[in-house]
Amino acid sequence: MNCVAHQSPGLWRHPDDRSWDYNTLDYWVDLAKLLERGGFDGLFIADVLGTYDAYAGTDEAAIRQGAQIPVNDPLLLVSAMAHATEHLGFGITTGTGFEHPYPFARRLSTLDHLTRGRIGWNVVTGYLPSAARNMGDENHLEHDSRYDHADEYLTVLYKLWEGSWERDAVRRDRENGVFADPAKVHHIGHRGEHFTVPGIHLAEPSPQGSPVIYQAGASPRGRRFAAQNAEAIFVAAPTKDILREVVSKTRDELVSAGRGRYDARIYTLLTIITDATPEASRAKAQEYRRYASDEGSLVFMSGWMGIDLASYDLDEPIGHVESNAIQSAVAAFQQASDTGGEWTVRDIAAWGGIGGMGPVLIGSGEEVADALQDWVAETDVDGFNVAYAVTPGSFEDIVTHVVPALERRGAYDRSYVPGTLRHKLFGRGDLLPDNHRGAAHRIDGPLSTVDDSARYIGSTAR
Repeated sequence: MNCVAHQSPGLWRHPDDRSWDYNTLDYWVDLAKLLERGGFDGLFIADVLGTYDAYAGTDEAAIRQGAQIPVNDPLLLVSAMAHATEHLGFGITTGTGFEHPYPFARRLSTLDHLTRGRIGWNVVTGYLPSAARNMGDENHLEHDSRYDHADEYLTVLYKLWEGSWERDAVRRDRENGVFADPAKVHHIGHRGEHFTVPGIHLAEPSPQGSPVIYQAGASPRGRRFAAQNAEAIFVAAPTKDILREVVSKTRDELVSAGRGRYDARIYTLLTIITDATPEASRAKAQEYRRYASDEGSLVFMSGWMGIDLASYDLDEPIGHVESNAIQSAVAAFQQASDTGGEWTVRDIAAWGGIGGMGPVLIGSGEEVADALQDWVAETDVDGFNVAYAVTPGSFEDIVTHVVPALERRGAYDRSYVPGTLRHKLFGRGDLLPDNHRGAAHRIDGPLSTVDDSARYIGSTAR
């Protein structure tokens, strides 16, 4: 995220952390170069358009801890990072609730042009009430209504990206003075419940048309939305057993949506702390934990779970906390507990202190490689959405210790396939496949696709 200490509140204080430098292009360009050297699929930049103010009913703790505030716009980073790299993909988060799709379509097409087809969009419907209030609403739409609104939002975008300009509309005919053929540029004529967009897309066809669509909905409605739209799906689970179930349900939803079980890459959230030896890795993890902030962790947990954890004592058994949302989350957490005992609010704070809602893998490069391969083999997940403890140090350690260990096993290839982000991920061309919802709006007709049977350990950084 374009802020400090993204998922690990308090770690900005560590002497090796550079996340406080997030306001400079050098920080982001150096990170992009590092990730490309490590063969990462992409850099995923999350975002929120509001503050975490569920904890104690104010945003004071979030401000004090630097808990995703201050936070800058993620889209403005991409051009510089793309110019400094050749292959790295960029997944950018923006919400569907606060901007009209017409200007947004042009911004994403612009980035797709400037990156030569390496842009992806992480679709979020919004969850922080503070964002809605600052945009003039009392609160967000109800959960499922937000997805209904997002369905139409994407319909407008697909019509603009896929159904306005034919791929060969731009002629650049100097002799006859025709830059683009008007007969091949079409008004989309959209009139729906939320949006009216009669005209044409403002940008000429970009390398991918529609950017690669990312999504992270965990509810039944969110999974259905992801199955219809997403090509990369972010999930989070504290244990392999839970992740296996999540992945299976997600792949079932893809089939129900008329797509193949592997038509979307599924990445699970985790954090890696590694070093040259097991002992050095564990010592590093202990050092990082000394910088973690319980208050900052509870700020995040309160926002994610929709409950004010400041109203409970740190040693309060979590069973006394009256919230269905938190009960379901803690039931999952307790499966990750060594003892299986009842968790307290303090336990939740400790769990979320490094890496947020995902597990933390600690060990040498070989030990972490073992663990990553086990997670893939036992859960059918495609890859990992890697959060950091400190940045860029966490990623430098992965590139130095984990990537070579995976390469020696033939489980990871840091070389890149030429082409767009979509082609790099699936090996079947630059444009949406015919069985994707957006392709129904394509004016040029269906594409031919190839079978995608390759499996690999993929990685994005966040």
